[in-house]
Amino acid sequence: MHQQSIAQLSAALTRKEFSSVELTKCFLERLRRFNPELNCLISITEEQALAAAAQADATIANGSNGPLTGIPIIHKDIFCTQGTLTSCGSKMLNNFIAPYDATVVKHLKAAGTVMLGKSNLDEFAMGSTNQTSAYGACKNPWDLALSPGGSSGGSAAAVAARLAPLATGTDTGGSIRQPAAWSGITGIKPTYGSISRYGMVAFASSLDQAGPMAQSAEDCAIALNAMIGFDTKDSTCVDYAKPDHTKTLNDDIKGLKIGIINEFFAGDIDSEVAAKNYAAIKTLEQLGAIITEISIPDTKLGVPAYYIIASSECSSNLARFDGVRFGYRCHEPTDLEDLYCRSRGEGFGEEVKLRIMMGTFALSAGYYDACYSKAQRIRRLISEELSKALAQVDILVGPTTPTTAYRLDE
Repeated sequence: MHQQSIAQLSAALTRKEFSSVELTKCFLERLRRFNPELNCLISITEEQALAAAAQADATIANGSNGPLTGIPIIHKDIFCTQGTLTSCGSKMLNNFIAPYDATVVKHLKAAGTVMLGKSNLDEFAMGSTNQTSAYGACKNPWDLALSPGGSSGGSAAAVAARLAPLATGTDTGGSIRQPAAWSGITGIKPTYGSISRYGMVAFASSLDQAGPMAQSAEDCAIALNAMIGFDTKDSTCVDYAKPDHTKTLNDDIKGLKIGIINEFFAGDIDSEVAAKNYAAIKTLEQLGAIITEISIPDTKLGVPAYYIIASSECSSNLARFDGVRFGYRCHEPTDLEDLYCRSRGEGFGEEVKLRIMMGTFALSAGYYDACYSKAQRIRRLISEELSKALAQVDILVGPTTPTTAYRLDE
């Protein structure tokens, strides 16, 4: 069962070849067997999963099931899940039991999915190797000496190891796409605003976006259909006609204009990665796509602008974790200042502290215009250049991953 896709599992459940309870037990057994070594899950919700699976079987029995009814799922531990630990991979939230479900979790629960547990991640999604987690590094199931990528490394590793057919991730600067590439699965960062961020603990609010991680584009499309939807609780969520992402999966791409961004293939891209990408581009060309080279010179400014914007928003968002209302609190503080300083100093890891300090500096009175304001102008400039490029082609593409896999001992 664990080798089948979501589409195959859904069809088998409808035909009653096996029940959702049986399917869930299969994946729970695999989690018990492989998670201790891979460290891809922070918590396993066995009792909750079996209850949800039984409910899914009742839904299937009365014929009102959908494509995700009874399908096991793992949520990245940055999504609030009612009654379950939501740690964000941090000591700061190692005792936080969420009082409500994130909108993404709610949508997928309404679609009939069965939550198996919460996946490991870089602390507060800050990292690209899943090594900054307070719960230890997650390992790549293809080679235990390698990282699965990050920050959604736990989700990627779980899907790659067939510990779940579906997982959620979040992407701020590549945190779905990069671990999906490193782990040999499919991951999608949807358009910002298409999926509600309500209940997804914020890292950088103007960049964070939830997305699906699964074995194939078809599986991700099925999940995306359930995840997308307008939410009044998220002011950045866009109200638009909800598409069916599965309808165009097998469309002919003959005549499709695909733009290759030259700057993304320049510089220090690994030669093996470049070769694989060029091979994929050649395949698209053989299938009838029209390949066009596009130059967007200012994309070279994207990474420095990202680090300024992301760190600044991180500094603002993480100010709420102060040891007063929820999360970690230092032992016997002497006064309010000591409570703040020691709770944050002891509760946050080194990477998070570094980004908070960078963001606080960029937002300070003397450097706001020189750093944050300028980074925002650069983002607008790149956005305008991308819009002009998209007017020439149907799709813009770059490399699937910027570097080779990272070794855990480096």
